[in-house]
Amino acid sequence: SLARRGRAVIIAEREAAVGTGVSSRNSEVIHAGLYYPRGSVKARTCVRGNRMLYDYCERRAVKAHRVGKLVVATSERQLHEDLPALRATAEGNGVRGLRDLTAADVLHIEPQVRCTGAFLSPDSGIVDSHGLMVALLGDAETRGAVLALGTTVVGARRGSEGRLCVQSVDTRVLRETGGCVPEDAVLDLNCDDVVNCAGLSAVRLGRALAPPSSPGVCTTLKQAFARGCYFGLASGAPPFARLVYPLPEKNLGGLGVHATVDLAGRVRFGPDVEWLPSPVDQSSLHFTTATQSSAGVPHPDDDPRAYDVDETRANAFYEAIRTYWPNLPDDALVPDYAGVRPKLSGPGDPSADFCLKADGPGLWHACGIESPGLTASLALGEELAAMVTGIPAVHNVTAW
Repeated sequence: SLARRGRAVIIAEREAAVGTGVSSRNSEVIHAGLYYPRGSVKARTCVRGNRMLYDYCERRAVKAHRVGKLVVATSERQLHEDLPALRATAEGNGVRGLRDLTAADVLHIEPQVRCTGAFLSPDSGIVDSHGLMVALLGDAETRGAVLALGTTVVGARRGSEGRLCVQSVDTRVLRETGGCVPEDAVLDLNCDDVVNCAGLSAVRLGRALAPPSSPGVCTTLKQAFARGCYFGLASGAPPFARLVYPLPEKNLGGLGVHATVDLAGRVRFGPDVEWLPSPVDQSSLHFTTATQSSAGVPHPDDDPRAYDVDETRANAFYEAIRTYWPNLPDDALVPDYAGVRPKLSGPGDPSADFCLKADGPGLWHACGIESPGLTASLALGEELAAMVTGIPAVHNVTAW
């Protein structure tokens, strides 16, 4: 979005390839905007992002399918209270085409699903997230953006003219030194604007970028991390052709253990919610690797173990899945993968909104970009670019 507005853009990517963090560890679901409070950034960017994403994928030949989502009630209370309330929220957000279904209707289109009723969200779907990232990178580079792989931003300072001087280090050097930053390895880059959209590390990067004279926006944010595990099926035909979601329970940090289908027709279940211990230092960008016992709890962005799937969590998966698929066979589930969500709310708290904020001249933050961040990505990019440049967001994606 910034490159399209004529800005010279450098994308500083810590890893050796793009999209190896939260972008590659999600269910690849295109959400419709059902769950988020009316007027929230999540609601606005998800609903708009849904339409932008389908349009973009069609134009760029990225695989995306409107497979539809069943949101199912499994009790009379859910049927008469929770399901209508969720539908009202969704329609208040501008979600279109929702259709109420009886238990018999559901049985007709998804014979394995048992429920007391449901509604169908026809604009929910799935996308090839890797293909999407490759297409977006190609568009950015075509417009002059430069990708700097293996580049870790470690801080910033204000120059004499008020511009931000961003300091970066080769990621390999940081890993070889256990997180120490040799002075002669630091590269300074003077920037008119800096956009912090570092996923799991966005809050701690924001704290490191804040000027000494000001505490900065990110020091006021609550940072928590929730791991979500996924399990697949060991064998057998896929039980569903659509996404199947239970009704979410309040303040649990997720949408419940749901069933997703991928572009190959495979079904997986998840994610659950497992709150991770807080890292020792959420303001330091020095690597606290899993092998450094003196570091205490490492930041999940520095710890490959954060993506381990705990096989013992399968017992809870069986219980949750059987509320809507009672015929799930014993021993059918196998560990698949895990992701970590960068949340701005903790256990028992209402889910926090995305944080898109300016932080003094030339510094902008996108923090807490968890679900529905993939769906909202194009809309978020447009809003951030509009904030940075003062040029209004493009509401027609033909400009891509």
